Amino acid sequence: MTSTTGMSSEEGEVKKTTPISILQGTLDLMILRTLATLGPRHAYAIATRLEQVSEELLKVNQGTLYPALVRLEQNGWIKGTWGTTESNREAKYYAITKAGLRTLEEETQRWRQMAGVMDKLLTEDA
Repeated sequence: MTSTTGMSSEEGEVKKTTPISILQGTLDLMILRTLATLGPRHAYAIATRLEQVSEELLKVNQGTLYPALVRLEQNGWIKGTWGTTESNREAKYYAITKAGLRTLEEETQRWRQMAGVMDKLLTEDA
């Protein structure tokens, strides 16, 4: 794992931050949100966006991303079509479907509920 270095504003000292692992089931939600927000994208652009939004804390490799894209396409939540990239290469572009938008909405609600529960558990007095 690669670590990134960031400056702590309170302490004025350098603090190392370790990349975080993607929890099982969350990558699908991240991909759906990315496609809903940015429109059709190829796999490399999706991975780059996730790294950018996470400030380099998420490193999504092909061995993780491609099975998720296949799973989402098999579920009918995204649709892939071949196109040409900015660098004139052939790539499969993925777009979210109507079923994918419904799933995104449902899973976003579930994720927010779970995050609320975790927040309560983590902030309660021991």
